[in-house]
Order: sequence, then structure tokens, then C-alpha cells
Amino acid sequence: MKLNLSTLDHLAAHVRRPDYVPPQQACGIVHLGVGAFHRAHQAVYTDAAMNAGERDWRIMGVSLRSRSVHDQLTPQDGLYTVSTKSEAAPEVRVIGAIAGVLVAPDNPAAVVDALASTATQIVTLTVTEKGYHQSAGGGLDMNAPAIAADLTHLGATTIFGFLAAALHRRRQESAGGLTLLSCDNMAENGNNLARSLNDFLEQYDPTLADWTRRNCSFPSSMVDRIVPATTDPDRTELRETSGLEDAGAVFTEPFSQWVIEDNFVGSRPGWEQHGAELVSDVGPYETAKLRMLNGAHSALAYLGLAKGLNLVSEAIADPELGPLAKRLMREEAATSFTPAPGQNLSHYADELEARFSNPALPHRLIQIAMDGSQKIPQRWLSTLSAHQEAGRESPAILQALASWILYVRGTSCAVDDPMRDQLARTWQSAGQAGIASALFGRDGLFREHWIASEATLENLGNLVRTELT
Repeated sequence: MKLNLSTLDHLAAHVRRPDYVPPQQACGIVHLGVGAFHRAHQAVYTDAAMNAGERDWRIMGVSLRSRSVHDQLTPQDGLYTVSTKSEAAPEVRVIGAIAGVLVAPDNPAAVVDALASTATQIVTLTVTEKGYHQSAGGGLDMNAPAIAADLTHLGATTIFGFLAAALHRRRQESAGGLTLLSCDNMAENGNNLARSLNDFLEQYDPTLADWTRRNCSFPSSMVDRIVPATTDPDRTELRETSGLEDAGAVFTEPFSQWVIEDNFVGSRPGWEQHGAELVSDVGPYETAKLRMLNGAHSALAYLGLAKGLNLVSEAIADPELGPLAKRLMREEAATSFTPAPGQNLSHYADELEARFSNPALPHRLIQIAMDGSQKIPQRWLSTLSAHQEAGRESPAILQALASWILYVRGTSCAVDDPMRDQLARTWQSAGQAGIASALFGRDGLFREHWIASEATLENLGNLVRTELT
């Protein structure tokens, strides 16, 4: 029996159902990019707000490419389950927040209608960094084929084409502005969205660009929750324990974080009553995630792979790697920047250690190790630089950095990195004696993030040579 409105009463007793009647609630939010992460994150916060008595905040989801989520949720009246997995039995909850899913290529006019509706007050986005079509120098890449097509034909295939068409109609019909809330995993995501949309509108209609700047807001946000791809065994176990088949099921960890800049043009759900944090500046939270969470993850990945480990939970339990990762988080990353008022970095580190140790949600080290050349400047080198300026050492960061240098040599496993060939050539020309300077010296491959202290650079080279011998 499939999950839908008519079969809710057949669910097992332990499965939580919505405390409201979903079809009776209007849509106040349109979400662009309705994938698994959104369904396990923003939709859960919105569902919790309606469970608590708030009304008319259902979400109209928009898939910009694939029909898969539409085909999963439409036969289920938009319902799906979220299962949080830990060492205890999973907690399963039916989410009623999504009213439907529009497939943009099939019906672009319906997407514009939803965005332009007077009931819509907030547009949230998880379209990945590629969906913003940014140029190398920042701002919108006007030469991107999809952007050029939207401007030339005044069509709607990108987020900017859809938003331009909808904002044009909202201005015409006096429907008011929108809060455009990026939930993508990129720094200053709200500012990036505002800048790129402004670039597009200045070409599309400069008067609309001016109206948008005056009537819309672009709060930044920081999101965090691990949502692995749902597997067939996951679905089978859910069917056996819940009593119903759910094609749209998502599985996630107990931890969830959503930090939002408090900058809304109209009303909004009370997300902060259900775990979200409304703040004046998201920046310190982004920095904490990059340096503490992502920095420790990358360290565990390269050091763990070198020891033949496969999972984050295995690496954090290792008697050598666990303490090193904890030192990196607590003593190096957490002391490298100024936290926001009320931001408890010690508590955050406690949460990270618990997440890393969760064996019920396997997180593979090889996945974290991908594209390291693009990640380590923000995850490690910023911390290293901050401590160097203060005259402090960062032994855990250096150990992790040495492990990455050995990883990109490519002798122990295949290297998945956009700079793989350059790194291999650098190894070949510099050798173990000069590799640290060739990468991180003043004139090295990473000269924009060069290690200014000669003693630190020499220490890094010694660590690499020690590991090789």
C-alpha cells in the first residue's frame, strides 16, 4: 500500500503524522530545486511550524530539470517520510509541507504563476552552485548559453529567467516583493544571488532591477545536514517497519542546522521555534562550518585513507586520528576567528564529534577527499594563516596538509581532483625534498595562499618526508 492522504491511518503507530490537514493549507513558499536535501531540511522546519499551529506555509516545489521528485511525490499527494538514523531505532515522520512539484521544462508558465502569486511571500533555493551561473570574477556570467538564451528570447529556463518573469508580473499586479532566500552551500549566498539577479535584470529591464532592489530582500543562510542517497534496502526496511511504501522517502542524521540572516520583506514561518537560528550576520557560522566541520572532515579523509579506513565513523574512532581531528576543531579552527555573540563553538564541536561517530549513516572518506585542491584553502589554510599572524602553531593542520600532499602524489589510490595533472607534474619536478615549497611557497602552485613562515614550510616538508620513509 502506497503512502498518500487516504492511507495515513494505515501507518505504524510509531510514525508521526502531520498535526494539520495538508490540503487545507495554502502555499506561501516556492522552492527552486526540490531535491532530497530540501525535503530533509527546509521542508522539515516548515512542517514543524505548521504542526505548531502556523497556517498557509505549504511549499510549491519546482524541479528545474528532472521529473523524478514529481513522479515520486505526485501519486503520494506530496507526502513523504523523513527517517533520522542513529544507533537507536530510526525516528520516522511524515512531512506534509510540500503541496506539489512543478517540472519547469514541462510547464514554465506554471512556475512563473507560482512565483508571481500574491500568496507567495518567500522563495527558497537549493540549485547548487552551478545554478547561479557565476563568472570567474563573481557576478553573473552573461556569456553562459542558458543566460544568454533567457535574455535573448525573454524566456525562462534559469532561475534568473523565472525570477525576472515573476517579478515583472508582481510589479505589474502590485503583488509586492519577495524574500529570496538562498539555501545553497556557498559563502555569502544571499549576496551572490542578489548580485547575479541584479546583473540579469539590468539587461532584462533596468526599471525592474531598481524595483527589485527596493522591494525584495536576499538574506544569506547557512545550512547543514547529511542526506545520503536513498537506497533500495532503505526503502525495503521502511516498508517493513512502517506498513506503507514511500517512493519519496529520505534518510538523514539527527543533526540539522539552519542559520538565517534576519532580513525578510514580509511575514515568514517561525522557523526559529523549531531549531533554526535568526541572526544579524551569518558569516561567523559559515566560518565555523568551513574550518571546524569541513576542516576536520578533510583531515579525517586523507589521514584515514592513508591508514586503509573507509568511513568517517571509523576514522574518528581511531586512537591517533580521533584526537588529531578534535585538536584541529577545538584548539586550532575554533580559535582562528571571532565567533558571533551567543555562538557556542565548544557545543558545536561536541555536536560535530557526535555526528562523526554516528555509524548508522555511513559517510565515505573517499567522497570527502574529492576536489581537495578547491577545498583546502578555506578549510585549512585560512586557519593556518590566522595562527601564523598571531605567532601560534597549527600542528594538526600541518599533519593534515602533509597527508593531502602525499594523497595527491597518486601512488596509493586514484586522485579525483581538477588539478590532478598539475599536482602530479609538480611532484615529478620538485620531488619530496621540494614539494612543500613547490606547492605552498611564495612562488608555489598555491601562491595565493602561500605559507609565509619559512619554519612552518620546513616543518611541513619534514612531515611529508617522514611519512614517505
